[in-house]
Amino acid sequence: MIRVLLLAVGLVLLSSACGRSGRGAGGKQIVVLGIDGMDPKFLEAHWSALPNLRKLSEEGEFKRLGTTVPPQSPVAWSTFITGLDPGGHGVYGFLHRDPATAQPFSSLAEVSAPSRSIGIGPYELPIVAGKIKNIRKGKPFWQTLAEHDVPVAIMRMPTNFPPHECEGDALSGMGTPDIRGTFGTFTFFTNSASEKTRSVPGGDIVSIRLQEGHARLRIEGPSNSLRKDHARTFAEIDFNVTGDAALFRGAGKDFILKQGEWSDWRPVEFGLVPRAISARGMIRVYAKQLSPRVEIYVSPVNIDPARPELPISYPAEFSAHLAKKIGPFYTAGMPEDTAAYRQGIFRKEEYIAQSRIVSREHWRLFDATLDEFREGLLFFHFFGVDQDSHMLWGKDDSALLETYRSVDEAVGRVRARHANAHLIVMSDHGFNRFDRAVHLNSWLRKEGYLTLNEGSRPGDTELFANVDWSRTRAYALDLNSLYLNMEGREEKGTVAPIESASLLAEITAKLLALRDDESGAQVVETVYDARKTYHGAEAGGGPDLLIGYSLGYRASWQTVLGAVPEKLVELNRDAWAGDHCIAAHLVPGVLISTKKSKRADPQLADLTVTLLSEFGARPERGMVGKSIY
Repeated sequence: MIRVLLLAVGLVLLSSACGRSGRGAGGKQIVVLGIDGMDPKFLEAHWSALPNLRKLSEEGEFKRLGTTVPPQSPVAWSTFITGLDPGGHGVYGFLHRDPATAQPFSSLAEVSAPSRSIGIGPYELPIVAGKIKNIRKGKPFWQTLAEHDVPVAIMRMPTNFPPHECEGDALSGMGTPDIRGTFGTFTFFTNSASEKTRSVPGGDIVSIRLQEGHARLRIEGPSNSLRKDHARTFAEIDFNVTGDAALFRGAGKDFILKQGEWSDWRPVEFGLVPRAISARGMIRVYAKQLSPRVEIYVSPVNIDPARPELPISYPAEFSAHLAKKIGPFYTAGMPEDTAAYRQGIFRKEEYIAQSRIVSREHWRLFDATLDEFREGLLFFHFFGVDQDSHMLWGKDDSALLETYRSVDEAVGRVRARHANAHLIVMSDHGFNRFDRAVHLNSWLRKEGYLTLNEGSRPGDTELFANVDWSRTRAYALDLNSLYLNMEGREEKGTVAPIESASLLAEITAKLLALRDDESGAQVVETVYDARKTYHGAEAGGGPDLLIGYSLGYRASWQTVLGAVPEKLVELNRDAWAGDHCIAAHLVPGVLISTKKSKRADPQLADLTVTLLSEFGARPERGMVGKSIY
């Protein structure tokens, strides 16, 4: 059934199997805890509340770990996975751009439609399956280890969707979509007269009308790739409310929630071909309010690990094995629903409660993995510190400390159950505050590098809708990227290659001189020339400049998708209060280890080479790090 459904949605895992040469782990155990966003300053301020981490740092070592340029999670984890800088692995941020159109696309995966299909009425049935592949280039370090007969378990590794095929077990992490193909789209149902049905960043708000306490809740699913019109699919749940309790029918067995209660995971089916093929996912429901008005939150539709419609593990049956052992669990790559908090659907306390639900599930995954670990390498990624830091940094240190304490407990469990293991706790980057939002395209317009069409006014329109490319020399996209509108590269390029060096130097000097009109503070700390920073065959496909913002500053959300607002810098009023997409040296990660290293300034890429050398494997060609031992 799973193979039929994978064919139906046109997806197949592209990768190559790892060979084995027979050296083996020799009984050695290395456990790596990848703590996304763990910050060294926060650790130093709270050592007394983190006894296991403190003891590990005292018996072994604690150092700052140099991160990547830019210090974005997809970039950093891709470097850790391959030992290459972005010029080698080709991941420059969350978003890449098509130089022909300047339109953004995800840096994490690429989907192609079926190459052959047959039309039957309204349906387009694939004969040859479509493909989904990871955009990242380079060889994952665990593939090299497996070729040396080292057992590996790679749990929730970011930017590893679909999981790279290799000897061992793997579960994908950040980059794993929900069943709609997004990074997480919630649905919020309400009968509030002030709310209208609309889409917001990260979710859908749906207005409902109650008739004698009854309503039908329609949850959007994936587009139907078997239909010629690719119509959206929906699952329906009947909802009946009486006082402070509600009955839900249509998501597996009937269930009742009182106001303020969360459901467990509930299955939902989305019909593709009537009475023949459907796609299955799973949801959690939160009865936020039932009286006097109704407010129902439905989580993004996660891929069901027991019956995955997309490849989330290797081998394919591994996720079902985990689900049988511990029950269903969040499979979406970014499970903490920061979007619901940012949109005002969750209060801070509700966001924290949802984050703790995710944390408890990850604990069960972690314990199950520890139970099965015997030798070789175990990697486990925790995302909660990063997501909670985005929401709580500088606002609620006590709640954030509780998240850090869960990491501290993980360290204690490893040392209690695998006392002889070499334990490495590391993070991809640190954190800092996000006080002021910089509209970089607005600055480029002000300085004459970007021009709007005649009659167009600055605004929040996304995707460069009003840009006059015939008179534009530079544009910004994503969180740190600036591109020249280069002749021979961009479709309507205006900058001759011979001019590029002087233009980049000019823009760099002006950015470093940029001051905040309100405070007089320096907005940009560092500007990196990608041609000097990146090395490898993929270096030419990325941005021309990487912008390293000063403490407290970051690219605005409008800049990420190419908007050109009126203002240049303004107060960040978003619930997203902390960030790390600034100058790399301002947000180093963390390295805590049972062994002392020789390098005073270890870098993220050094860990990749170190893990290989610990098992007697040579670094792959192009790796930029060195072993720290």
